[in-house]
Amino acid sequence: MPVVLALAYAAVTLLRVALASLNLRHLGRHARELPPEFEGVTDAATLEQTARYTVERTRLGVFSAVASSLVVLAFVFGGGLSAYDARVGSLTTSFVARGVLFFVGLGVLSSVIGLPLSIYATFVVEARYGFNRTTPKLFFVDWLKGLLLGAVITAALAGGALGLVHAAPTLYWLWAWLFFCGMSVFLILISPVVIEPLFFQFKPLSSEELANDARALAERVGVKLERVLEIDASKRSSHSNAYFTGLGRVKRVVLFDTLLSRMSRSEILAVLAHELGHWKLGHILKRLLVTQAVALLAIYVASRAIAWPGLPALVGQGELSFAARAVVLAFLASIAGFFVTPLSALWSRKHEREADEFARELTGQPRELANALLKLARDNLSNLHPHPLYAAFYYSHPPVIERVRRLRAP
Repeated sequence: MPVVLALAYAAVTLLRVALASLNLRHLGRHARELPPEFEGVTDAATLEQTARYTVERTRLGVFSAVASSLVVLAFVFGGGLSAYDARVGSLTTSFVARGVLFFVGLGVLSSVIGLPLSIYATFVVEARYGFNRTTPKLFFVDWLKGLLLGAVITAALAGGALGLVHAAPTLYWLWAWLFFCGMSVFLILISPVVIEPLFFQFKPLSSEELANDARALAERVGVKLERVLEIDASKRSSHSNAYFTGLGRVKRVVLFDTLLSRMSRSEILAVLAHELGHWKLGHILKRLLVTQAVALLAIYVASRAIAWPGLPALVGQGELSFAARAVVLAFLASIAGFFVTPLSALWSRKHEREADEFARELTGQPRELANALLKLARDNLSNLHPHPLYAAFYYSHPPVIERVRRLRAP
């Protein structure tokens, strides 16, 4: 069985590589084709740069996926998991403390292993195409903040869940699920006011007129925005974007300063209308509810599987702790999860189409959103020619050409 599972994991990695290669070959055949929608928006030089950027990022992604898979296979099947588990177990006899140390240490180890590729992506690939604006000092400060924040959150989640396992061994799956639900909502609520400001500076929109227009647009659909903010994204990257964050009284719209500097007032409001569409149409709540429903099923199944004596033998291991058994289950879930990816992407694309249509009806100016999408694609060097299968499998948003054509249709 260990050989079968290792081959299955390797096969999933090869499928990822095959999809990426398919996408690159498709791009190679169409790289010089300028879609009619982009005439007057971009030029041949930018189109060529877009193709090179897509190729470099894809190749880096393939290398990262293969390297990560080799590390995981070596860790799970090469004795690393059992050795790490034994080492953590030698530090404490407490069930909860052992689990917390196990997961926090694993998170730190994963972050450290991934650091070289992150450095290369930021200071070589992103810098080569003019996107990177972060300094080495800022990069490492952000990395350390992320590392510490991840450790704190992991410790809180692992400590709470394992405490419930210890206290209620028969129904812990239900209590753990309720705990994770509560923590999910809590993190969503505090993220805009506690977590995000650790990495970015937020301030009210420089244009009070634009801020008033944004609030008025939101009020038309019954959404009261507590704040409309701009973020100093240009301090780290020249990529541009916008997003809706928070729940209840802390909900807010955040616009990148790079976006504000490149778009007209009507285009910015069109982007805002799209983001409001996600909120008004219940996309955020629906995703939260579905995620929690799936989590309930997953935790219940895991609670049964984790107690099975034969679980460690599936990956060629002997006796393992509760935390190490959870890692084995996560490994198995990663294989199955690959085949769920296109379903999640399909649902996300449906929501994006609905939000585009909502923006069309709210503003009555669909061409403004179309123009904004064209600028975002041009400025972010987005691939204009993704292979349909690759896009269907991975894209959380419909390809930009499809979105623009729908918005410009009568």
